[in-house]
Amino acid sequence: MENAYNLNNSDNSENREIFIVVTQTGTILSRILKRITGAEYNHVSVSLDPELRKMYSFGRKHAYNPWRGGFVTESPEYGTFKRFSETRAVVLSVPVTDKTFCELDEKLNLMYVNKKDYHYDSLGMVLAGFNIIYRRERHFYCSEFVRTLLCEYGIEETDFFEPIVQPVHFLSIPNGEEIYRGRLQDFSKEMRKKRESVR
Repeated sequence: MENAYNLNNSDNSENREIFIVVTQTGTILSRILKRITGAEYNHVSVSLDPELRKMYSFGRKHAYNPWRGGFVTESPEYGTFKRFSETRAVVLSVPVTDKTFCELDEKLNLMYVNKKDYHYDSLGMVLAGFNIIYRRERHFYCSEFVRTLLCEYGIEETDFFEPIVQPVHFLSIPNGEEIYRGRLQDFSKEMRKKRESVR
């Protein structure tokens, strides 16, 4: 497994981290959402990789087709984020235990293997714009997916979130620490600079 941890480590302290990535791509759909919600950022992903080379979310399956969505992996190196290279991002680091990290890794990998069983919740997202809650099993839009993941594994309290959650709401999650704000394409380079500066 890509993010495997030491199975002999019985320490359950919060010594790992996951990353919540809130973005604004500038696509037609994201501009429409911005006009409707007034929010600066309109997409959210989760990653276990400190370089963000692999992020998980519900979004478009193909960079040039906004109408086919589902459970996807995302990266600045390919797909939508490569096509829309000026994508703006806020990256939050969230501490988790080794056990939670491993469980999340297993969950996300299993979801990806079975991605055909998961569907983009277009109807749920549209109704959310009218403040109507509509949920179906194995159907998610991006913010609903990330909220479900954080609450299911006890990373954030369910009570923190409104019944309808937008990507911008993740910017104020209690356990999140903002580590980057800027162009998504520049994230890895800026993080390397920060690491080198503290050596």
